Amino acid sequence: MNILFDEEGLRKLIANLNVLTGVPANILDLSGRDINLFRGHPPFCRMLNDLPEGHERCVACDQCKIQRYQAESGFQHYRCHAGICEAIMPLYSKQNPVAYLAVGCYLDDTPIEEQWEYTRSLLDWWPDGPDALRNAFFQFRQCSKKEIQAYTETLEALSSYIQLKGMILTAEQTDLQKLELYLNQHYMEKLSLESISQQLHIGRTKLCSLAKELSGGRTLSYLITQRRIEAAKRLLLQSSLPISAVGEMVGVSDYNYFSKVFRSTTGMTPSAFRKNCRDAAAGAASNFS
Repeated sequence: MNILFDEEGLRKLIANLNVLTGVPANILDLSGRDINLFRGHPPFCRMLNDLPEGHERCVACDQCKIQRYQAESGFQHYRCHAGICEAIMPLYSKQNPVAYLAVGCYLDDTPIEEQWEYTRSLLDWWPDGPDALRNAFFQFRQCSKKEIQAYTETLEALSSYIQLKGMILTAEQTDLQKLELYLNQHYMEKLSLESISQQLHIGRTKLCSLAKELSGGRTLSYLITQRRIEAAKRLLLQSSLPISAVGEMVGVSDYNYFSKVFRSTTGMTPSAFRKNCRDAAAGAASNFS
């Protein structure tokens, strides 16, 4: 199923919600992957996602909750893998779920120290120990039951607005679209011509032909590398993750090979790319001020 998102319209809605309520919301696709509409996550969540293991736990948590979603309608409330309050509900197009609206992160109105102790018990994997995250935890907004109910009811109405405005639609996919979507969603995994052929039920000869069409005459390997490098650029600029961790997150676990491919594609090493971009941004900010 080809899902078409009005990203500009959805991004504006989500940003406005955060301004009004202080509680982040986001859109997840049917597999549970964040479609990257919202960047203003709380400090605690940013710290978790800056660590590869933390990011993997957050992604796995989202995917698990979607797989286990059982309610026919409305929000399903839960605590995430780190003990923070969240909620999800399906968004529909023509009566079929096409995405999920995710709400969080916040704390409920039970004693905050009790909530911290519960979260602390879940963070024994954190490298510096759970207490290193304590200050960030206490920056979460604490919401009363009345506030949570009002917010979720408002979002349920908003989901109808999203459907009415056609901000998330379905369309039949061509084989070319299937390939492009599959690569966009799975570039970080171990991929091969054979594995993609099996997943998409497209013959390998045709798959090579589609790759050439999609890339302007290049190969499937080029398409995969292109997506990995673009994702790596975003991670290098948006996080402080080590270069090796960035490579692992985009599907290249060998540090030396990742650096070699990145340099051959961009003309500079990952660390040089990060430094040059940040220096340029700092210079622009200095000129502006």
